Amino acid sequence: AVVLCTYLEMGGIDLRDRSVIELGAGTGLLGIVATLLGARVTITDRAAALEFLESNVQANLPSELRPRAVVKELTWGKDLGNFPPGAFDFILGADIVYLEETFAELLQTLEHLCSEQTVILLSCRIRYERDHKFLKMLRGRFSVYEVHYDSSKDVHIYKAQRGSRKDDF
Repeated sequence: AVVLCTYLEMGGIDLRDRSVIELGAGTGLLGIVATLLGARVTITDRAAALEFLESNVQANLPSELRPRAVVKELTWGKDLGNFPPGAFDFILGADIVYLEETFAELLQTLEHLCSEQTVILLSCRIRYERDHKFLKMLRGRFSVYEVHYDSSKDVHIYKAQRGSRKDDF
């Protein structure tokens, strides 16, 4: 999450007044930073994490920004009816690619949330063969590029988008 937050803070991507959803938020750091950078953010995780997530949002966002961050339950592949399809400018995920049994549901969720214009940014370590498998699955449905690599933390940031693969060199 720290690497992706730093990447966003470097300013290559303007999040002001953009609609952002964070998947598998955990502590909510990424969603909080996106809110501080001006986005309207839906911060999601499974039900068990929501209370902790909500308290982090309350503790770390100034009161005037809190209305721009909404904490909401999302179990990949399950609660998709609660989220309008293609409604987000950005989908963010930090260290959410690690359980192979969730890959199909994660891809289903990404497809549901994406429009042609949506940008997905995922940060992760590539530790195991299953991580390569997920990237291959992702490339089967989206154009995927590595946009940043932090060698000190061994964390990759991938950008994925729907649309033409002819530009994918």
